[in-house]
Amino acid sequence: MRVELPPEPVHFVNRDDERERALRAVAEWRGRSRPLVLALSGPGGLGKTELAVLIARTLGERYPFTDGVLSVDLDNFRVDGVLDPGDVLSQLLNSLDVPPDQVQPQYAARCRQYWNRTSNAKLVLLMDNVRYASEVVPLLPASGASVVIITSHGPLHDFEAGAAVDLVLPPLEERAATELLELIVRDHRLAADPEAARAVIQLCGGLPAALHVAGRWVRTHRLRPLNRLLADLQAELEEKGVSGVERIWDRVYADLSRPAALLYRLLAHHPGETFTLHSATAMSGLGLEDCQDALEELDRAGLLDLRPLSLTEAGQMRLPGPLRAHALRRSRRETSEGEVAEAQIRLVRWFVRQAQLADRFVAGRRLTVVDLFDPVPGVPDVPLADPEAAGDDEARAERVARAVRWLEEERHVLFACSRLAHSRGMDTEVVALSEPAWTHALDHPHQSEVVEVFRRAVDSAVRHGGNAGWLVRTRCQLARPLWESGELSEAQEHIDSAMSALELLGNSQRERKLAASAVEHCGMLKGARGEWNAALADFTTSRDMHRAIPNSYGALLQTYRMGEASAKVGDLEMAHGLLSEAHAGFMAKKRERLIGRSAFALAGVLYRLGRMDEARELYQQSLGHADKRRSGFDLARVHDALAELETAEGQLLEAEEHRAAAQTFRRRNGLV
Repeated sequence: MRVELPPEPVHFVNRDDERERALRAVAEWRGRSRPLVLALSGPGGLGKTELAVLIARTLGERYPFTDGVLSVDLDNFRVDGVLDPGDVLSQLLNSLDVPPDQVQPQYAARCRQYWNRTSNAKLVLLMDNVRYASEVVPLLPASGASVVIITSHGPLHDFEAGAAVDLVLPPLEERAATELLELIVRDHRLAADPEAARAVIQLCGGLPAALHVAGRWVRTHRLRPLNRLLADLQAELEEKGVSGVERIWDRVYADLSRPAALLYRLLAHHPGETFTLHSATAMSGLGLEDCQDALEELDRAGLLDLRPLSLTEAGQMRLPGPLRAHALRRSRRETSEGEVAEAQIRLVRWFVRQAQLADRFVAGRRLTVVDLFDPVPGVPDVPLADPEAAGDDEARAERVARAVRWLEEERHVLFACSRLAHSRGMDTEVVALSEPAWTHALDHPHQSEVVEVFRRAVDSAVRHGGNAGWLVRTRCQLARPLWESGELSEAQEHIDSAMSALELLGNSQRERKLAASAVEHCGMLKGARGEWNAALADFTTSRDMHRAIPNSYGALLQTYRMGEASAKVGDLEMAHGLLSEAHAGFMAKKRERLIGRSAFALAGVLYRLGRMDEARELYQQSLGHADKRRSGFDLARVHDALAELETAEGQLLEAEEHRAAAQTFRRRNGLV
């Protein structure tokens, strides 16, 4: 039996699912005159050819493919990117023992000759570097007893439905990438410095070809510590690319249409690791439909990772790390700095508006210091629906939950847009982005990136210098995560600066709300210090200020704060009255987060008053609201409280389940 396969790769990991799917498809195939087609697709450098070779070799060993296991690289038969299928047929006929002088000279006759020769054949045919399904069709054996394995950079959507088993290869997950790097290198430094090793793996973006480059670097520089190698390796991958794969990516890029090539180059400058159809439209300026076409073209070319698309509310996509670096290299050669700057500014302004809308849908209409940005011409808003326009409570809650999911999924883009806007002197945008970051942080505290967003907002407010409201708002925002992390002295400095800036405020409703909010933050910092009587006095003053505006929501919020403070000083009856009033008010105003948090606070008071059943009911209500908002912080503390309650009631098994759940949420959200 003729076997035209290269040797197996020295190091190969993972891909067990793809291999199992391929072998199962062969075992179940019942074709007559049409072969089974296994279509492996993914960006260059993912190891498609290696996997195809392993599958082909396994099939040759397990099944009686008596006519051979053949392989052909279609790129070897291209002239200026155009395939000559007649030449490919000549090679295949030669592999099937047809003498060269008997190969039919005309293409149509050669096709008939090939089909006749393969009509009863039992063979495996591997076709590497296929670009279009139309290239494959004339090369298919005319036998249902044969198997064809093809590799391509992108999915071949132009195959007839059901004509192929699609095996889309994702980048390697971290565990598999680690295993491959350890096989390539076998160096003690990987185990000695796991953080640096993980950084190397992340830099490679799950591409085996990039991991082989990294492995060669580690083997070549045997005396350097990994953390020193990391910067040099990053520069190597960004400046030169992945050896052996760069020319493939360049060739694929050269075949792109002008809009797709422009989008590819600009996506290298997109803030954050992921992008969406709408953010790509904002960045490219192509218009929604043209951007859809360009993204589909990039997908067909194997230049996109679409795995997150169906798994996220936002519909995220990404360029794997090495491909992003390739796009950046193409951009440096072909895209002007002005074009990039224009695209980034357009994107930041569009994203600010989307984050503002998501913030409003999650938190309701509340005090903010930057008005809603205007739409960006030609770029639609993200399809999030306004909860206030919902027909019933269930629909409203679902709209809020969708906005919560969007804000959580897009937080990294928010953080990156904040950095980009600050570096470009876009102070209004930096301050505006701090508001949705605040909403996110209330459910996900202790995130260093959020603190940096607030620091940049303070810096932008100071740099701008002409808006006292910004100075008050941003310093109060920064103070809270500081005192939550124990940085009480620095938090006090920012609160003092905010209070000093009150003198610069006018008498508008927004400015009066800001003044009341600053007094509230004074009380919250005092509470963090354990000075609850002083905090209660500040909350009372703040409530009086809100009532004088009048601002019913602000007054209700301070009633809640007063209830918490009263509980802390031991006045449980007063706390019960205040928190009951606040909880009912939040229910009436449909404030999701504060419904859950006031229920939690009121349940704690009821527990201390010995009213266990009422406390349990409110804890469960709080748990439900925390789950809707996906707030790991709130979920953990409610489970802790339920564990304490169940322990007091003698329900030790239930208490242990709640403790385990609390620990799981803390670990999952980085709170341990």
